[in-house]
Amino acid sequence: MSRKEREGPEPEAAAGDSPFFAGLGRDKPPGEDPDRWPGTEVVLDGQASRYFASLDANVGGLQQRAQQLIDRVNDSRKEDHTVMSGFRESLLLKVSGLAEQLEERLFHLYGLHNELIQERLQELAEVMERVGQAEAELQQVCRTVEAAYRDLCLQPET
Repeated sequence: MSRKEREGPEPEAAAGDSPFFAGLGRDKPPGEDPDRWPGTEVVLDGQASRYFASLDANVGGLQQRAQQLIDRVNDSRKEDHTVMSGFRESLLLKVSGLAEQLEERLFHLYGLHNELIQERLQELAEVMERVGQAEAELQQVCRTVEAAYRDLCLQPET
């Protein structure tokens, strides 16, 4: 298709200087043509008929091109939808895999923390046992001191 066919009629044709309008009475203002009565139709000569046939063909070509563009846009949208669906599935798989890895790491950390907690609880139990022994020794000392105090208080003064 040439550049002139894409752009449409020449500017002169749009301005009314086209040879296609020759003989249509365009050189006289409407109402000043004595041969023309209101309501009568103008019979088109061969040049005008070809012009309008060409114009119809151009309009048809434009409609066809517009439909092709719409079809391409729709096809592109379908491709975009397919790509996005694939991307969504891929992303879901990756997120699921990362969640599983995170869960495994958490369980590993829980295991380590459980070991540390178990060690600390064992140490606490040992300390509590020593505190219990110290408490028992302290109670024994208190009883001994109490018994010694009673013995001192009960002895007659000499």
